Amino acid sequence: MSMEEEKELHRVVRERHIVTAAFNGVRFQEYCIAVLELLPSRAGVKKAIKRGDLYIDGKPAETGRFMMEGMVVELIEGTLPSSRRFEIDLSVLYEDNFLAIINKPAGIPVSGNYFKTIQNGLAGNIGFSNEPDALPVPRPVHRLDSQTSGVLIIAKTTKAHIALGNLFECRKVQKTYHAVCIGETPDSGELLLPIEGKECHSSFKKIRTSSSIHSSTLTLLQLSPHTGRTHQLRIHCASSGFPIAGDTLYGDRKNTPLHKGLFLAATKIAFPHPITGEMLSVEMEIPHKFTRYMENEQKMFDRYQQGHQTE
Repeated sequence: MSMEEEKELHRVVRERHIVTAAFNGVRFQEYCIAVLELLPSRAGVKKAIKRGDLYIDGKPAETGRFMMEGMVVELIEGTLPSSRRFEIDLSVLYEDNFLAIINKPAGIPVSGNYFKTIQNGLAGNIGFSNEPDALPVPRPVHRLDSQTSGVLIIAKTTKAHIALGNLFECRKVQKTYHAVCIGETPDSGELLLPIEGKECHSSFKKIRTSSSIHSSTLTLLQLSPHTGRTHQLRIHCASSGFPIAGDTLYGDRKNTPLHKGLFLAATKIAFPHPITGEMLSVEMEIPHKFTRYMENEQKMFDRYQQGHQTE
């Protein structure tokens, strides 16, 4: 059985709409934004088309279509992951009947065309909602880079999924990260370098420093992204002269600790609860890996200094 046939066999329709005369001649993407409750944004529609989750008259939709009265538009959940369950123990930091917040391990992608993803590992760690609009499988609401660890929000109902997506689009989700950076930094500052021509804003605060034989100085920073561009914190730090340790993409490979991973973690997230409206704030400790690395580098530096003093 082909992948497309398997997807067709297991597909679950989340929304189904019959096009009325009022939408004759309207471009497909515009129709979806106006009608589909689960895809309120243009970006969400584009991603759903690319994934093959949108159908017109029983066939996968294409972007160039125009609506005609009587067409049937369906949004499907996609292939159910029951046969692709990834066994992994995830640390659940918060959970209720509508959402959960987990500590994502570094080195595992949130989703995608892989077996070992957070999405495929949720079923064994997150309870299912008993709400009428419960999702058949809990779903991550946002993304973290594969190499980045830390707090990740999981939606358990349709209403929560939509509301959380809107909170991210309206920048009402406050995120805090910690990173070990290579080099000395100011005590605090604002980073405003545009990325791909788009406005970009991050802020940082120095927590502490340590000496290093390999990198001169290591700095533990608290970072806050105020916009949500891809690799924003990594690009901002590297462009400002203090790349994140372990960043082989944007950092200087000569000073980058290899085989230790990226020293970047999402450590806190705060947002209005999508159902109750109450402010929800979840925080985790800075990964022990970060402090251990800085302490070990300081010890090596001290031994090196003592050896030179006794010569």
